[in-house]
Amino acid sequence: MTDLNTLEQKLTSDAVSALHIEGDKGVSESEEIPNYDEAETRRILRKVDYRIVPALAVMYLISFIDRSNIGNAKVAGMNEDLGLSGSQYNIALSVFFIPYILFEIPSNIILKLVRPSIWMPSIMLAWGIVLTLMGIISDFRGLAISRFFLGLTEAGFFPGSTYLLTTWYCRYEVQTRMVIFFAGASLSGAFSGLLAYGIQHMDGIGNIHGWQWIFILEGIVTVLVAVTLYFCLPDGPSSATFLSEEEKRFLILRLENDTGSSQGRVTNHDKMSLIHVLNALTDWRVYFAVVIYMGSTVGIYAFSFTLPSVIKEFGYSAANAQLLTVPIYVFAMICATATAIASDRYQQRANFILGSCVVSVLSFIALTATPRPGLPGVTYGFLFMAAGGLYSSIVPTISWIGNNMAPSSKRAIGMAAVIAGGNMGGIVGSNIFLVKEAPKYWTGYGVCLSIAVCATISTLILKRSYYNHNASRDRMTDEEIREKYTDNQLTQLGDRSPYFRYTL
Repeated sequence: MTDLNTLEQKLTSDAVSALHIEGDKGVSESEEIPNYDEAETRRILRKVDYRIVPALAVMYLISFIDRSNIGNAKVAGMNEDLGLSGSQYNIALSVFFIPYILFEIPSNIILKLVRPSIWMPSIMLAWGIVLTLMGIISDFRGLAISRFFLGLTEAGFFPGSTYLLTTWYCRYEVQTRMVIFFAGASLSGAFSGLLAYGIQHMDGIGNIHGWQWIFILEGIVTVLVAVTLYFCLPDGPSSATFLSEEEKRFLILRLENDTGSSQGRVTNHDKMSLIHVLNALTDWRVYFAVVIYMGSTVGIYAFSFTLPSVIKEFGYSAANAQLLTVPIYVFAMICATATAIASDRYQQRANFILGSCVVSVLSFIALTATPRPGLPGVTYGFLFMAAGGLYSSIVPTISWIGNNMAPSSKRAIGMAAVIAGGNMGGIVGSNIFLVKEAPKYWTGYGVCLSIAVCATISTLILKRSYYNHNASRDRMTDEEIREKYTDNQLTQLGDRSPYFRYTL
């Protein structure tokens, strides 16, 4: 760790000399937060909740349905109608993630330069159009091309929405809100199964197959929601029309004072620059967070693409297999929500991530050891356990890296990098449940188990690093800090400021 700490100190020194220091918009260094009591603070935050969280929840619910409904289309006969053979279905799944991963960081850079109320609905409108057009494909080539553009257009949503929440809420408020819209990912599996169950019965209407109707109808809904969001998604506290000037000032100042200590400031008004990009991409902790994130995404994407097929092999019809996925996703949503709320309440991240990783490890050991095709009830029960563990660590991981990166430009890049790297789990997850290994799926369950173990180890390392940095900064005196840095430099240093404390 010594070499890593030395590198960080050098980067900190370089950042101070390279940063163009600017004062925050309309905020002075000595300005104090308006004195609102707890009830008034909750009232203001509820106003924000009603405008931000439902919009993002609907967007995320739709985005996850739109990217994973290919699994429902497969069960409804897509592979046979398109004449897919061999690994072509898995290739179509993987193609989505190439642009999805590559364009997440560029998308967050654009988000910092363009109004969120313009950029977020625009990318949703684009992927809705792509999904609708997937209803007219006729071969593997069309499927692969459409999946590529679906990945390209969806790339900016998740990193953008999670970053957007950090510009409204303090570190121990953001996760509770994030899990509400993330619950859309869990519920998307349930809604996707229910929608597919109903839509596939439209097979033959207008000489269109049931799986085509899945893409067409769900794509049209996406387009309609995107158009609506142009008029109701706010940009940030400073321009929120639903807040009074005093409420705007209150939200801005409390965010700036959210350093984890009683001193210093952070800012959400910094301009995106190359130094912020480099500071985020050279922070080694980002890459350990990627491993933790992959510990969930490999299993989640594998589940979203193959769970209906796995359950169908228990002996159920295609329609009933779709329905039996619903309870698993509902259970996963309940576990993820409870974990996130408890994590905020106890102001801890690492311990809850560890708990979720351990549950995932145990569940995949059990799924690997359970004899199949016998004992379908036991296998079905362990699928609940696996889903609960996988979904419960996603939000704490994203919140953890968001809590521990400042200023906002570095946080935007860092969060996008973690999500982009973690989404490589989508490529892995879409290729590990091999048809030839059904119903045992040794490769699928074995890979999920291995990455969950790696995530557990990475969490322990990351927690120890943050603890050591906090302890080192606790030993510094205010006089030592003031001799070395000005107030503006301390603000621009963000999480490298001696006043900043990492969330554990």
